[in-house]
Amino acid sequence: MHTSVILPTIWKYLQILDAPSYFLGLGLSAFSLSGLLSGPLFGHWSDRTRTTKTIILLSNVFEIVGNFMYFIGYSKWLLLSSRLVAGVGAGAGSSIFGYLTRNTVSEDRARVFAAVMACRQAGLLIGPAFNIFLRLCDFKLGPFVVNKYTSPGIFMCAMWLLLQLVVALLYWDLPPAESSELQTVVRQKQQQDGEEEEPLMGAEELADAYGTHDPEQSETQLSPERLSPSPPPPSPTEEMPHTPPDPFEDFSARKEFLREEVIVLLTAQFITLFNQTALETMVTPLTQRYFGFGELGNSVMYSLCGVEVILGFFFVRWLSRRVADRVVLAVGLVICAVACVWCIIFLAKPRGGYSVELAEFTIGVFLQLLGLPFVAVSQVSLFSKVTAEKTQGFSQGVRRSIGGVATILGPLWAGGLTENLYVMLGMMMLLLLLILMMVVFSYERLVEPPVVQHASDSTESEG
Repeated sequence: MHTSVILPTIWKYLQILDAPSYFLGLGLSAFSLSGLLSGPLFGHWSDRTRTTKTIILLSNVFEIVGNFMYFIGYSKWLLLSSRLVAGVGAGAGSSIFGYLTRNTVSEDRARVFAAVMACRQAGLLIGPAFNIFLRLCDFKLGPFVVNKYTSPGIFMCAMWLLLQLVVALLYWDLPPAESSELQTVVRQKQQQDGEEEEPLMGAEELADAYGTHDPEQSETQLSPERLSPSPPPPSPTEEMPHTPPDPFEDFSARKEFLREEVIVLLTAQFITLFNQTALETMVTPLTQRYFGFGELGNSVMYSLCGVEVILGFFFVRWLSRRVADRVVLAVGLVICAVACVWCIIFLAKPRGGYSVELAEFTIGVFLQLLGLPFVAVSQVSLFSKVTAEKTQGFSQGVRRSIGGVATILGPLWAGGLTENLYVMLGMMMLLLLLILMMVVFSYERLVEPPVVQHASDSTESEG
């Protein structure tokens, strides 16, 4: 919701502060810059401690301070600094995705990620709706002026304070669970479901009733307390110590990330976010120039876009149980390519009068948003499956940092080319063709491996 509350008015806010046009790209990119730096740090922290609550509380402080600075907004430089500070808080997303990966089975992960991303899009939908009321603000709060440009800052500051209270009082971390062991048990029960009369039990129920099963099932251990009085001697790979080992022991970033399938997914992350943020940067000046949209018009437009994206995420959530992640990814990239071609043909130089141009613009935006849920959910789900589970926080931080670089370069690229859309859209089309070719050539590798190979595995196998 944070971005969608600010985005409809930041362009005119900067104009009031006498900022040049390139400051729009800087303002949007500054948030991503600090987020890409803080993401891996927060992810590394969560991997070592297996906690998320402390990280969320700390990141919220940066969001609160950053939004209050945006509210003050005495100069364009303070506005730019406010986006940098608030962006640090966005780095907590890597910890959250790492937590979700460790506590979900791979078969359900795409559905879980789709639901989480739909919640984010719900915020993007609700955010512009608040601008319909925030634009009516015109009063003073002590020495500070509250108007339609500064009110989004103080409003989001209050929202983050409310979230801080909710997290502090109502949220707690689950105890560290051996999620890989739970996944193994769930798969075993799914395989036996057709042979047994009893219904399939959840992971926690299996853990509670574990000692009542036959001896063959006792080879998989959930914890030392679940052992029977005379268990068979566990193999070294099955034995789980009381204190989890350092997840980064013998970790190698080269072996973890410089693999074909990982590079393809990180490239997909970069290109889709580059194109998305470039279009977001282009949309506000475009609607102002050709359609005369103000704050209200842009807010309504972003709200309608949010509805489409939320529906798209729920559709992908349903589809992910029936279609492989790589198929969903390929379909999403094809839709994005079709959307980019449409924009080059009809939006680079609009013709035909107001109603025709508005229809062409609407179709272009619809197609762009249609492909977004397909690519977003599938590449996050696949990335979580082809990288090591025990370092998911750090890995998700790296993935989000790659996306952060894209969200920095996208607005900078589009901000300087709002008058030359052929060049801007042409580059986007070339990037889409690149990732489509990469997906085609690496299609066979875009699946979950039987055993995720990473640094510690290779080291242990050599020992």
